[in-house]
Amino acid sequence: MTTLSIIIPCYNEKNTIHDIIRKVNASPYPDKEIIIVDDYSTDGTREVLKNTFESQVARVIYHDVNQGKGAALRTGIQAATGDLVIIQDADLEYDPNEYPKLVQPILEGKADVVYGSRFIGGEPHRVLFFWHSLGNQLLTLLSNMFTNLNLTDMETCYKVFKRDIIQSIVIHENRFGFEPEITAKLAKRGCRIYEVGISYYGRTYDEGKKINWKDGVRAIYCILKYNLFKN
Repeated sequence: MTTLSIIIPCYNEKNTIHDIIRKVNASPYPDKEIIIVDDYSTDGTREVLKNTFESQVARVIYHDVNQGKGAALRTGIQAATGDLVIIQDADLEYDPNEYPKLVQPILEGKADVVYGSRFIGGEPHRVLFFWHSLGNQLLTLLSNMFTNLNLTDMETCYKVFKRDIIQSIVIHENRFGFEPEITAKLAKRGCRIYEVGISYYGRTYDEGKKINWKDGVRAIYCILKYNLFKN
């Protein structure tokens, strides 16, 4: 059986960490390695992980200072030992029940990487911010112009990689610049990338969403940097 390493970066997710770990543990992919990276949470998330969940997952890693989502992913990816690696946010925006269809193109030998797209397929999507959605589409368009890919959702959380591929890539970005950086580097390597339509249960900023317009500006910088220069 192909083992799936699930990397869960978290920062101040006390309100959702119980539910997401329960959902990941209950997800229909049988052979799982769950790795949680706490990026120095200050809201009690660390205490919940230490007191409740360390025995329920393969590994919990604690950062000594807050560094950002990209840094947490870098830590988790290097700790993974499974055949495949998937990224799972610690909020409840993405559904772990969709792991089987996300990994299927790789298991069938068609793909090296799979992106879960929020903009294709017939799955349910919560209706939220127009400008945020437009920003995602513009960033994907700009990324596609440089990578010559036809992705519909470059900024998606759900990305599945063959472990040897993702662990061989040096990740520099510490925050949300991870998405355009990794996309550029996968394209330069000529990896076979597939997209699968996924559901999306987005949350508002009052509910804990953290990405903002500054991260969008940084994403543009990262698209230019990692596509035009060697890194």
